[in-house]
Amino acid sequence: MRYIYLVLATLLLTACGGDEFEDLREFVKNSGADMRGRVQPPPNIQLYVPFAYDNDTGLADPFKPRKPESAQSGKRGENEPDMDRPKEALEEYPLENLKMVGYVSKGKTGHAVVRAPDGKLYRVRAGNYMGMNFGLIKQLTDTEIVIKEVVQDSAGDWSERISSLQLVDKE
Repeated sequence: MRYIYLVLATLLLTACGGDEFEDLREFVKNSGADMRGRVQPPPNIQLYVPFAYDNDTGLADPFKPRKPESAQSGKRGENEPDMDRPKEALEEYPLENLKMVGYVSKGKTGHAVVRAPDGKLYRVRAGNYMGMNFGLIKQLTDTEIVIKEVVQDSAGDWSERISSLQLVDKE
């Protein structure tokens, strides 16, 4: 009986091994025969040439400030604010956080009412300071406060800019 099973298994295996896909195997074998890949050569690499700094070349020293600071020269800059004056209460807050909420006048003198972020109200007039950029109040009207700010750039120079606070309508 074993002999019969062995003969049947052999017959089944030989039936599966026919030449049915021989043409496909031949195509796959020959399809890449005439193809050859080309790899581009790598680009030429330029060698790094270090730059030797010499004081005689006339170039600025990269390790020294480009402009002398005003504290070193002993003179104040053209627009430099007075750092020694006492700060006023509204100089603790950025200008964009302050709101003009009113205007009062007594005689010829006008005062603006300003609300700070902590909710307190302050009365200011021309000549007072407000904001964190040394903002000097230059002019007051019943709807606007005009402020001259002094800001420092990355080179250490001081420049002026004009800002304003508009009267806030009731919300």
